[in-house]
Amino acid sequence: MSHRPNSNEYATFYHTYVGKVPEGELIALLNNQLEATVAIFANLEEAQGAYRYGEGKWSIKEVLGHIIDTERVMSYRALRVSRGDQTPLPGFEQDDYVAAFDANVRAFSDMIEEFKMVRQSTILFFKSCTDEMMLRTGTASNCPISTRALAYIILGHELHHVKILKERYLN
Repeated sequence: MSHRPNSNEYATFYHTYVGKVPEGELIALLNNQLEATVAIFANLEEAQGAYRYGEGKWSIKEVLGHIIDTERVMSYRALRVSRGDQTPLPGFEQDDYVAAFDANVRAFSDMIEEFKMVRQSTILFFKSCTDEMMLRTGTASNCPISTRALAYIILGHELHHVKILKERYLN
């Protein structure tokens, strides 16, 4: 399934992410993004990982940790929704997750490998979903959400943070 989700498949606060995703086949988009994002982070020196563009802003390593954690959360939600689980899923506080990740003491190379593994798992999961599974809906953060929308949120969320990295950290 490569069709963009309809606006009724996700909360309006996700529109920014979904709208960033280019047209294309879902698995190809996930694979291409994996390669592009790894290339960005792999070209950085370990010391660059601690860089923050401003007071109180996340470091580059913290941004990568946030991308990893968010993909895990959204993939978990997609698993639950795709299986027909109607249990409402709670939101998560990104700043608490970033603080608990403790990215700045981790090796950049380990974090890049972790990102690769998380994305490869995400790709295999979505490859296993039938069209019916992709269209199933559940509830997350008190809003309706489809499996398909969660895939696009994963893509768009990463695009959002990569754009910020390029504009504010790596310029």
